[in-house]
Amino acid sequence: MKRPLLFVLQLTLTVAVILFLIVPIALSVTAGFTENTFIGIKSGLTLRWILEVWDLYAPTIWLSLIIALTCLLCTIVLGVPAAWGLLKSPSRFAAWIEECLMLPVALPGLATALGLLLVYGGFQLLRASWVFILIGHVLFTLPFMIRPVLSVMKAANMQQMEEAAASLGATGFRRFITIVVPNCLSGILAGAFMVFTLSVGEFNITWMLHTPLTKTLPVGLADSYASMRLEIGSAYTTLFLLMVVPLLTAMHFFSRPRRRAENKREVSP
Repeated sequence: MKRPLLFVLQLTLTVAVILFLIVPIALSVTAGFTENTFIGIKSGLTLRWILEVWDLYAPTIWLSLIIALTCLLCTIVLGVPAAWGLLKSPSRFAAWIEECLMLPVALPGLATALGLLLVYGGFQLLRASWVFILIGHVLFTLPFMIRPVLSVMKAANMQQMEEAAASLGATGFRRFITIVVPNCLSGILAGAFMVFTLSVGEFNITWMLHTPLTKTLPVGLADSYASMRLEIGSAYTTLFLLMVVPLLTAMHFFSRPRRRAENKREVSP
């Protein structure tokens, strides 16, 4: 009797948490398709708000995608070699660098953005470009690429494999491309998932660094809720979900075969 009761309690708690998270999103999406959100679905369904949001804010959506994908590329190019360097560095020195890398995450985004403005805000070309926002995103998301990649490297005994390849005459670049990168793909995929998600939805740093010509999706979403009808903001939320959810789902399924292969490798003697 105790087991079924415990299962029912766990199931009830799980369903309650899921509903707590999903119901507000579902109501927001529904509001984006209704003529009047205060009347509800009885007022009729329409695509007018979706089309109006696209006409008003399409550039912010494309810009967010460009920044997120460029940020992902930058964090991979910088993060994987940095993780490899930390793995080969003396333990105290590497631990100190790891703690420093987490500072942008520990600090409020507004403080990080303010620091960037004080240092680089005087460069007008940079200040007016979306590259300035990209710098803030890379600074904020880089630890989320380094940490999972470094964890995979430590778990896979990467240093021993690299030393074995070196003893066979492989150059440093060849060892990195043929040994390090293929064996830490699961960490790269996990980091890519977090980096892309954080970059697309990052608001605090972006809000401080953006200009009227470099609004991203979260800034446009906040603007739509502050200055437009509630239906406009809800329709914007719908477009945000339509853009992000398929990309994250694709990344998730792309990483599943790699995880299964690694699990089989760990189980096999």
